Order: sequence, then structure tokens, then C-alpha cells
Amino acid sequence: MADFGELLRSVGDFGLFQHLLLVALCSPNFFQSFSTASIIFIEEDPKRHCNADWILRAEPNLTSGEQLNLTVPREQDGSFSRCRMFVPVDWNISDIRERGLNETTECVSGWVYHSSSYTSTMTTDFDLVCSNTGLRAAAQTALMVGVLLGSATFGPMSNSIGRRRAIQISMVFTSVFTAVTALSPNFYVYLVSLLMQGFGGGGYLMNSIILSAEWIGVSKRSRAACAASLSDAAGQCALAGVVYLVRDWRLTQLITASAFAIVLIYIWFIPESARWLLNRGRTQEAKELLVRAATINKRTIPPSLLDTKKWCPATGITSLNCVHLPQLEVKETAIREGVMALFRSPLLTRFLAIILLASFSVQLSLLMLYLFMPTLGLNVFLTQFIFGASEIPVHILCMWLVEFFGRRALFIGAYLIGGCASLLMLAVPAGYPVTVTALAVIGRFTLVCSASLYNIYIQELFPTSVRQSVGGLGAIAGRLGSIASPLLNLLRSYQWFVPTTVFGSLCVITGILGFLLPETRNKDLPETIVEAESAWLDCRMSSDRYSHRQYVFVLK
Repeated sequence: MADFGELLRSVGDFGLFQHLLLVALCSPNFFQSFSTASIIFIEEDPKRHCNADWILRAEPNLTSGEQLNLTVPREQDGSFSRCRMFVPVDWNISDIRERGLNETTECVSGWVYHSSSYTSTMTTDFDLVCSNTGLRAAAQTALMVGVLLGSATFGPMSNSIGRRRAIQISMVFTSVFTAVTALSPNFYVYLVSLLMQGFGGGGYLMNSIILSAEWIGVSKRSRAACAASLSDAAGQCALAGVVYLVRDWRLTQLITASAFAIVLIYIWFIPESARWLLNRGRTQEAKELLVRAATINKRTIPPSLLDTKKWCPATGITSLNCVHLPQLEVKETAIREGVMALFRSPLLTRFLAIILLASFSVQLSLLMLYLFMPTLGLNVFLTQFIFGASEIPVHILCMWLVEFFGRRALFIGAYLIGGCASLLMLAVPAGYPVTVTALAVIGRFTLVCSASLYNIYIQELFPTSVRQSVGGLGAIAGRLGSIASPLLNLLRSYQWFVPTTVFGSLCVITGILGFLLPETRNKDLPETIVEAESAWLDCRMSSDRYSHRQYVFVLK
């Protein structure tokens, strides 16, 4: 009996239709990295002094040097204070010059900045310096929390409203709040809009990978996750160039919003997942999409494929009606499978636990290595370009390696090499920065590949009925790792080796647990939990446990 995978091969499993879909869904990922411009391209401690224009009321013709000398105290090294000023007084200028000012206070009227790298940054626009420095971390956390919430929301939502609709809604959130972020009048509006921007971005990334994977055949399915990551890496390279030319975070956000506005035009025309439609019993809509895909791929569908008049239960197939005929299997569930049904399967629960740990550990490790990289002392624009450029060959190579070596072997190897390379950084004595940097780069290379691998496993291990929910859980685990990384990095001030030991060990443990995962290369995607268990156990399971009704679409 032919399943959806066999039908997809007859329609064309990686033809022009799939290429166009992959380009349409991956293009927004190119600009997603631009959303981080406002929190990445900042000056940690910009040159500045308190705004002391109050003294100009006493003498409007003061030079800037005289103004600083009279209103801003000096530090012990002789430089002007960046966070203190003399308390304003209602004296004439001669009294101020003669008697001087001694009492100081925090900057009460903002700051005057002297930036040599940027025209405008989040730090300077919202005065996130001195006592407000901690608010920068709040902005970084807001974006990560937004991605987490988006993954948690749009994952289960797409199981009920469809992949296509979830993608469209999440893109609306991303586009609108990218523009709102650029126009934020104050930090709190900026914080909320950044959270909502991450909310949409998290939902879009996860759903776009799932939708493209469900339209691609088994031999090329891994390209969905790798292409999404490759698009993001290319975007990071472009981001370095855009920020280098623009130097204004608001303008960069508006450029990003303009790109998303173009995406909003065509995103309404992307197709729904035919696999999801069949899983929901919407056979006629699925048939129309498959015909459209076959037409674009220049493939011919037998006329019998379009015959929807003959139906028979899976358990009642007779030789007169069903033998020697290609058949499309369509499944419905009397009780819709939800993510809770997954936990009734010990095997799939074990797989889920490994995938969640993999997602958490790789995102924790990648961000920790990202926090270590600035110690190289390179120009920030060059560093950003190197980060993006270094990922491009990894993703291209991963597309080939995952088909040559298989998912399981590459998963184990990538996590073990990444974890061991990170741990070896601790063994390098001080004074060998090149060696430490080389190990960090090796760890980053392999862990970038690992990020694509656990996304591939999410697509191929779990059935259509819960695949999107599992994708949401995986994204949540990854975001928790990202949120935990700045906190883990704080421990460096107490024991320098603790952060590296923690994330390196987690990667090694994940690699060892990879031996418990099955090989999914060239396997069709399971539709139900019963099929998933049967596929990985290679035995028949009773369908009564999950109350399934199975139907067969007969082609004559």
C-alpha cells in the first residue's frame, strides 16, 4: 500500500515546486538576524559626560572645555567623570568660577555622547549607562523570552490551524513589531516590541522548517533545516556590512521591516502542508495541492489518482478493489493525538528527552562561545562577519555529511567533538590565545552543525500529529539554554573554569545519549504515534491503544 512518501515521489519530491517553497520560506531567515542589530551593535561603555547645559543660563558663551571644567568632576586618573556631575546652582558665572562647585550627584539631565563607531545605538538613545547599565541585559533577555513564547505558542497552534496559517500570523507579528521597535519613543516600548518581535520570529522559524520538510522527499529532507540555518548565516554576514554602512540602529530596523513587508506580500500564497491536510482528513484540499505541485514539477499524475469515489477501511480491503492498485493511505484519529499522547509511549518519550537536552545544550554552548569570542580583540564588524562566514561552509558541508554518514553517526560525532574541544580549552595554559581560539572555533563549527541535526531529528522521529508540538518544545529548550547562558557566564568572576566545564560536559553527555537514537536516513515520516513506534521498533503495535480509524484512498 502506497503511503504519502510514495505519492510525493510520484509528484516530485524535490523539484521546482520544493525549490521555490524553500526559497520563499528561508528568505525571511536571512533578515531575522538583522533583528538582533540593536542588542549586538552597542558600545558597552561609550565615551560620555553628564549633560550640564544648565550652566549656559549663567554664561551662554562658554566653550565646551570650560563647561566641562566647571560642571563635571574628574576621576583619579584625571579624566572627566562619566556618571557624576556637580549639583546645579543658581549662581552667576563669576561666583561659580571663584568659589567652585564641590557637591556631586548623578546625571540628572542625561548624557552627551562621543561615539566614534555609531551614529545612534540603543545604549545612547535610551541612556542605558551608569545605573541603567543592567537594562541592556533586560533587552537581550526580552528577545530570547519572546522567541521562547513564540515557539511555545505557535507549535501547538499549527497542529490545529495548520502550518501555513501559523507562519502567516507569526510573520505579521515579526513585521509589525520590527517597525515598532525602530520607532520606539522610550525604552519600555522598545522592550515590549522587542519581546513581540521575538515572539513572531520564534514561531516563524520553527514552522517554516516543518512546512518545508513535509513537502520534501526522504532523500533531500535534511536540506530544509540546513537551508534555514544557511540563510541565517548569510544574513549575519550581510548584517555586518549593513551596520558598517548605516551605523544607526533605528535605520537598520526600518530596513529590516521593509524587507519583512515584502515577505508579507507573498507569504499569503505559500501552500499548506498536504501531509497535514491528509492527517486532518481534508483530502480534497490535499489532492488539489498535490496536483499543483506536480504541474510545477512537470510531472504527470495518472488519471486514477484523481478518483475520489472509492473508499474502503484499511481492515476491509478486498483483492477485487485494492490488490495491485496504487493507494493513498489517509488516516484520521477518533481522538486527535496531542503531545500528551506522546508520553504514553516510553520509546518516543526517551527520544523526546534526548532531543530536548540536545537543543538546550547546543544553544547554551553556542551563546557561551559567542560571549567568549570578543576576547579575540578584533573589530566588532569583522568579528560579526567571521561568525556568519564561518557558519556557511558548515551548513553546506552538513547537507552532504548528513546523507553520507547518516543522522545518528553525525549527531554523536558533532556533539562529542564540540564538547571535547570546549573542555580542552581549559587545559591550554595562559599565553596561548591562538590555541584557545582554534579550539573555540572547532567547537563552534561542530555545534552549528549539531543545531541542524536535532532539527532534522524532530522532523523525522516524531509523527505528523505531534511533530509541531515537539518542535515547539525543542525551541523552548533551546531558548532556555540561551537565557541561561548570560547567567552561567557570571560565574566566570568566581571560578573561571565553571561555565566551560558545564556546557562542554552537557555536549559530551548529549553525544553519548545519541547512541540511543535510531537512524532515520531515507525513512518516510510517520503519520501517527503507532506508526512512529512501529517504525523504530520494527514491529506491529495495536492501534486500539490510541483509538485510530484508518482509511485508504483507492486509486483505480
